[in-house]
Amino acid sequence: MPTYAETINNACPPKLVFTTPSNRDFTFKDWDKTCGNPKNYISSFEQMLLELKPVNVVYLGENHDNAEDHKNQLKIIQELYKRNPKIGIAMEMFQRPYQEVINQYLAGKITEKELIEKSEYAKRWGFPWENYAPIIKFAKEKQLSIIALNTPSEITRKVAREGLESLTLSEQKLIPPLSEIRTDNEEYRQQLQAAFQQHQAGNHGNSVDVEKFFQAQVLWDETMAEGIAKFVKTRPNYQVIVLAGQGHIIYGYGIPSRVARRLKGEKFTQRSVLLSPPDETQPKEKKAIADFILQGGLR
Repeated sequence: MPTYAETINNACPPKLVFTTPSNRDFTFKDWDKTCGNPKNYISSFEQMLLELKPVNVVYLGENHDNAEDHKNQLKIIQELYKRNPKIGIAMEMFQRPYQEVINQYLAGKITEKELIEKSEYAKRWGFPWENYAPIIKFAKEKQLSIIALNTPSEITRKVAREGLESLTLSEQKLIPPLSEIRTDNEEYRQQLQAAFQQHQAGNHGNSVDVEKFFQAQVLWDETMAEGIAKFVKTRPNYQVIVLAGQGHIIYGYGIPSRVARRLKGEKFTQRSVLLSPPDETQPKEKKAIADFILQGGLR
């Protein structure tokens, strides 16, 4: 079975999952004739689920502040669970040191309020808890694993200010080995440079140096990729559903390519779904931005 990295190396668009009426002529106005029939790139929700069912790792790329994206996440998780109850949910929203707190909640040992407090959710993520609460409750009800993926924010902030070389040995224990933090993807670097400029213009972020900003973003990706790869290796018969921001998923540059690198030689597949259309359009010279893009939300 091919890895995701082998399936995205083309400039054809992702499949558009239309759930409301759309002007398809406008959608495909710049159609590349080498991609075949445009109808091949239109999918129903049911067809998308059919294609996702056998996949080992499914990425659901969200906009953190889009409530509809989170409703769609829950719907897709529920539908995939019906088709295969052996699933785990990997979440950018929780940081790695708090995995045991999540496990305690799933086991019924602490309350939801205690989970929020002990995971320091408001401080470390901050987007409305209500966006994710139904997903977490569903996982508890069905006894599903939740994997805390994220790098501790103290470390990413430090790297954004001072670089990877500033990390102490004790801090390095909370992240992948430095030798596994790869910053050699020039296309990804260019993509993040644009994000860095937006951060600077808006007076956001912790970094004044684009290289350190890039290192912090890559560290974030590598940490999440390591967690996903470990779950795949230890539970090869399970499907992992990853909840993360679109920026960590598009073009496969962030998390997917780094999972594929860690699972090189393994038989596994990955697919990505953007829960709402991305801000940028699909440049023909680039790789496919994703496998599926939801158009119009779900009903």
